Amino acid sequence: MNEFFIKPVSGVTVRDPETLEPLTESGELKPKNSYWLRRLNDGDIEVVEQKKEKRS
Repeated sequence: MNEFFIKPVSGVTVRDPETLEPLTESGELKPKNSYWLRRLNDGDIEVVEQKKEKRS
C-alpha cells in the first residue's frame, strides 16, 4: 500500500482511526487509504514533503 506524509491544516484536529490519537502538527507518514484520502478531500489535512535528515 502506498503511503504519504501528511499533517493537519492549521486549527484542525484529525484523529487516527486506529489509535484515536491526534495527527501531530509536524506531520506523520500514513497509509494512502480511503480514510486519509477523505480527510485530504475535505481539506482537513495537507500532503507535505517529508524532511530528509542530514547525515554527517
